[in-house]
Order: sequence, then C-alpha cells, then structure tokens
Amino acid sequence: MDMSVAAIAEPSRRWQVLAIVVAAQFMFGVDAFIVNVAIPTIAKDLAASSSQIEAVIAVYLIGYATLIITGGRLGDILGTKTVFLIGVAGFTLTSLWCGLAQSGTELILARLAQGVTAALMVPQVLATIHVLFPDAARAKAFAIYGIVLGLAGAAGFALGGLLVTLDLAGFGWRAIFFVNLPVGVLIIAAAAHVMPQAPRRPGTRLDLPGAVILFVGLLCLIGPVLFGRETHWASWLWLIVAGGLLIVWIFLRYERGVARRGGMPLIDLDLLADPAFVRGLGAVFCFFFANLSFYLVTTLYMQATLRIAPLWAGLVFMPLALAFVIASRHSGARARRRGTLVLIEGCVLQIIGLAALASTVVAVTSPAPVVLATVMIVFGYGQGLVMAPLSGAVLSHVRAGSAGSGSGLYGTTTQIASASGVAAVGAVYFAVASASSALLALQVSLGLVALSLIGSIVLLLRMRRAAGAQAATASAR
Repeated sequence: MDMSVAAIAEPSRRWQVLAIVVAAQFMFGVDAFIVNVAIPTIAKDLAASSSQIEAVIAVYLIGYATLIITGGRLGDILGTKTVFLIGVAGFTLTSLWCGLAQSGTELILARLAQGVTAALMVPQVLATIHVLFPDAARAKAFAIYGIVLGLAGAAGFALGGLLVTLDLAGFGWRAIFFVNLPVGVLIIAAAAHVMPQAPRRPGTRLDLPGAVILFVGLLCLIGPVLFGRETHWASWLWLIVAGGLLIVWIFLRYERGVARRGGMPLIDLDLLADPAFVRGLGAVFCFFFANLSFYLVTTLYMQATLRIAPLWAGLVFMPLALAFVIASRHSGARARRRGTLVLIEGCVLQIIGLAALASTVVAVTSPAPVVLATVMIVFGYGQGLVMAPLSGAVLSHVRAGSAGSGSGLYGTTTQIASASGVAAVGAVYFAVASASSALLALQVSLGLVALSLIGSIVLLLRMRRAAGAQAATASAR
C-alpha cells in the first residue's frame, strides 16, 4: 500500500526517500558521462562510424530533452511514485538493451529509448524533494542533491575507464551499461517500500502531440549535422534541415493553439516575450553547447591520438570533476553577492582553461595524464561556478505563476544545447582530423567551445542590462 506524504512524519524516513531518489539521479548522471570514456572502444568493437558515435550521445539527450516536461506532468497526473518506478524500470531495461546492442544503429536506438525513460525518472526526483522538504531542511536536501550531481560526473569518468579496462567477464565496454542493472533493481525495491505517493495535481493535462512534433523537428535539425560528413553533405540533407525548421515553426503554432483552447502547452510561449529571460536562455544554450562537446573531443584525442588507456583517460577528468564540486559549493554565496558577474567569471575561467589545454598539447608532443589533469582543473572550477547558479539567475526573471513552465523550458534548452554541441563540434573535429591532423582538430574544436562561451558571456551581459531596464521601468510606474 502506498504511503501518503503525511505518513512520513519521522525525519529519518524522508531522508531515506531522499537517498533513494538521489541514487536514481546519480545513476542518470553517471550514465551521461560514463559513455564518453568508452566511446573509442565502442566504435572499434561495433565498427561504428564517427557519425554513429556522436549520435550515441546526441540522441540520448534529444529523447530526454523533448520528453522531460511530459515526464514531469505525468508525475502530476499519475503520481510521482508511480512514474518514478516506471522510469527507473525503463531506464534499467534500456540499459540492458544498450549493453546487448550488436551494431552502432542498434545502440543508437537503445540510447534513444534510454533518454526517453530518463525523462520519466528524473523529473520525479526534484518533485519529491519539493514535497518532502517544505521546511528549513530543504536547503540541506538540495545541497545533497547538488553534491550528488557533481560527484556523478567524477564517478562516471572513473567508473567508465575502470570497467572498460577490467573487462569483467569479457563484457568490455558493455559493462558500463550492465552496471545499471543491480543498481536499478535496488532502487526499485527500496522505492516501492519507502517512497510516498505525492498528491496528484487536478487539472494537469498532457501535451504529448507537442512533444512528438518537437522531437521530430529536432531530429531533422541535428541529424544532418551528425551524418553530413559521411554523405558528403548531399543536397537532400539540407532539405531535411529545411523540413526541421518548418516542423519547429509548426510546433510553435501548435503550442499557441493549445494555449488559446485553454490547454496546457508543452512550452509557455508567453515567456519568450520577456527579453531578459530570452537572453538568459540564449546564454544557457551557448554554455551547454560548449560543455559536453568539450568532453567528447578531449576523450577522443586522449585515447585515439595520445594512446592513453581508458582507465587513465577517465582518471584525467577526476580533478576537473572535484574542482567542479568545490566551485559549486562556493558559487551560491558568490552569486548572492555578485549576481550574474560570477557566471561571467566562471565562463572566463573556462576559456582560460581551454587556452591552457590547447597550449599544452602544442608545447608537449605526448603530455602525461597527470599534466592534462592538472591543466583541466581550471576549466572544471569555472564550469562549477556557472552550473549551479545559472538556473537561478535565468529563472529569477520568470513570474511565480510560470515557474514550472520556465523550469521546463530551461531544462529542455540545456539538453538540446548539449546535443547540438556534440553534433556540431564533433562533426568539426572528425572533419578536420580527416583532412589534416587530430592536433589541429582538437585546437579548432576547443576554439569553437571558447567562442560558444564568449557568446554566453555576451548574452549574460545583455540579460543583466535587460533586467536592469525592466527593474527601472517597474520602479518608475
């Protein structure tokens, strides 16, 4: 029998629930990074093309991005516990499918399904924390959640390298997906016993057609970037891109129609009338476009060019991830004192870290893993300064009644940006490496990442000015 939220009276019980849901978040976070370390091994074993390798990462993010809002609303309709259990079970089964995949195409399909099930699981984590911690303990609960997010990245890199190197039971790279099976089963068993069923929200409706339209539009826009080099940028690819733009336009028209009919659109388009919020979303897109693509190209360069073993390649990112956690702990207090300036400082630090890495691989023919790890600390610290307070800075411009829609639009933007960055920067890396050298490919790719961060800085400054102008107008009335 499901317990009501009110049944969790003793403090120890709700902390047990917190441990369960953040364990699921940890599993999801690890999976987002663990694949990066194993990508070269997967490509070799499945004879996968460079485009398929990028797609393994990108389609996971696209599936997650287009359905994350739908997943949140399903939790409101069916109950967070029910949807959480379905999501964890689906994520566990699709992880098994990923591990059993026999071709690049099959792995892409399995990763897409994994992203879809993650979109059911992850929104329930924050919803559960929100319901169970309405008091002063909420700050501690969200602090634990933030630390888990940071540690998931470090664990993903280290675990990915370790599992590929150990080759447990001859599974090789497949173990990075199989490891989710016992973890998922334990989470399901614990959640079924301890997790409460949060009250359902009456009147909540599902915009599944909107999610499907957006998904198809994004595939048409990002897919040609992934596979363009292999098809020599055939003319029909541009027709697909044009079709994607048309589908996105249809999506926007459809969403406005849903709103006019009194429904609940996937995206509240009225939010896009706020200049500060729009510029903030632009800054978010540029920031996330840069970050996941950075890990892709550096992993490829370390393993394919420098011949660094997967275990050491994973450990190279550990100091970066720990610096990220430390910076995340500091960023909240700094953001309260300095506002959006701390975000700009973080982006500047990342650019400095990129320049240091580019200089290192030029100056040293085969830099040791410890050298690369040391250089990347600056990038990781800068990333941590931005990641934690960025959502608060952007969503602060959203009115209280649209907070849920704003958060959904923010989360969707982050995943679309990450998928776009992997597709675009990865395509540039492979194209330059094929035409010239891997060293030049890395330098050009890092340059694109830096340009994207510069774009984020510019948009953050414009968001700051727009917010100031709005505040001045409001006070003058």
